[in-house]
Amino acid sequence: MTQGAHRTPARRTVLGAAGAAVLGASTVLPTGTAHADETQAGAPAPAQGRDHGFRSLPVPTVIAHRGASGYRPEHTLGSYQLALDLGAHVIEQDLVPTKDGHLVCRHENDITGTTDVADRPEFTSRRTTKSVDGVSLTGWFTEDFTLAELKTLRTKERIPGTRQENTLYDGRWQIPTFEEVLRWAEREGRRRGRVVWLHVETKHPTYFRSLGLGVEEPLAKLLRRYGRHRADSAVFLQSFEPSSIQRLAALVDSPGVVLLSGASTRPWDFVEAGDPRTVADLITPRGLRWIASYAQGIGPTLDLVIPKDATGKLGTPTTLVRDAHAEGLILHPYTHRNENTFLPADFRRGTDPAAYGDAFGALKMYLATGIDGIFSDNPDTALLAAADFGKN
Repeated sequence: MTQGAHRTPARRTVLGAAGAAVLGASTVLPTGTAHADETQAGAPAPAQGRDHGFRSLPVPTVIAHRGASGYRPEHTLGSYQLALDLGAHVIEQDLVPTKDGHLVCRHENDITGTTDVADRPEFTSRRTTKSVDGVSLTGWFTEDFTLAELKTLRTKERIPGTRQENTLYDGRWQIPTFEEVLRWAEREGRRRGRVVWLHVETKHPTYFRSLGLGVEEPLAKLLRRYGRHRADSAVFLQSFEPSSIQRLAALVDSPGVVLLSGASTRPWDFVEAGDPRTVADLITPRGLRWIASYAQGIGPTLDLVIPKDATGKLGTPTTLVRDAHAEGLILHPYTHRNENTFLPADFRRGTDPAAYGDAFGALKMYLATGIDGIFSDNPDTALLAAADFGKN
C-alpha cells in the first residue's frame, strides 16, 4: 500500500485485559511445533508463546535491550539468558536474514564489530562496501553468508572500549537463529512455569526485500509455528519502518510497535516511497492516530520523551506520552544504559565516560513521564528503578 494512506487492517484487534501480573498462569494450548515431545510427561507447562496480552505486563515494563547487553556481548544466548535470570520482563531480538533465508539475531547485518569474521582468512574476500538505508558501510554482511557459514563464527563485544569486562566472553557464543531463540524461550517457559516474552525487530526490511530476502514472511511463519501469532501472544513485533509493521499486521495478530528515531529523520521506507513525512509528523496527534490504525505501540527514542538542551541536560518533557496514550498506544522508549557516555549530562558522575553515572536518577525522570516501559542494556538497574518508582 501507499505509505501515506490511512487504513485499519481487518486482522487487527484490541489486545489484552489490564492489571493481571505477567507471571500469572496460562492455559496450555497446542502449538503445532515439533517440540511438544520436549515437555516431560505429566509436568505442567505454560502456553507456548501465549499470555493474557501485553496489557497484563507490569508497568513500567523492563525490556532487556539486545539481552543483558551491558554485561554480555549483545544478541547471544548468554545475553538473553542473563537478562531473563535478572528478571527482565521482555527480551529483545533484532532480526536480519542470511543468504539462504534464515533469520538470525544481530543488531545489524554488518557483523564486522560483533563477530570474529575479520580474523577468518577464509572470508577475507567477502569484505565489501554496501549502501544500507542510504549509509555507505564497509565490512562483512549476513546476507553474503549461508547459515552454516555464519555458525562457524564466534560473537564478541561490540564496544570493548566502553565495556571492557564484556570482552571476557568474546568467542564464547555463536550467532543464534531466531528459531533457536524461540526454542530457548519454550524451554525456559516450561522450566519457570511462565511464558517468556520477546520483543522482535525487523531490521532494514525494505533493503532486504530489494534483495529478495523479505523478513516479514519468514518471521510470520516462525511465529505461527511456535504459537506466537495471536493477539494475546507473548511477543511484540517492532520496526523503524511502518510498512513492515503493516505487512506483519496482515500476516499475524501479534502486537506491533513502530520505532521512532530523531524528530527530523524519515523512516527508510518513506524515503523509498517518496513519503515526505518525518518522525516529527508521526508524533503529532494525527500521526499517532495513523499509527494506531495498525499498531499497538510506539518505541520512541528517549529524546522524544524528554529532549536534551544544548548542554546535553534533560529539559522539559514533551506531550508525547499523553498524546500516544490518547490514541490507545503504549510507549516503550529506548535506550537506558548505565555508563556516563550514554546518560544525560546532568546525570554523569566523574570524567570517565565508561564509568557508571547516576543511572537511577535518570530513570526516575524518564519513568515519571508515564511511559509504559523502557529498553535497558542493564535490566537489573531498570528493575530496581521501576520498583522504587512503584513505591512513590
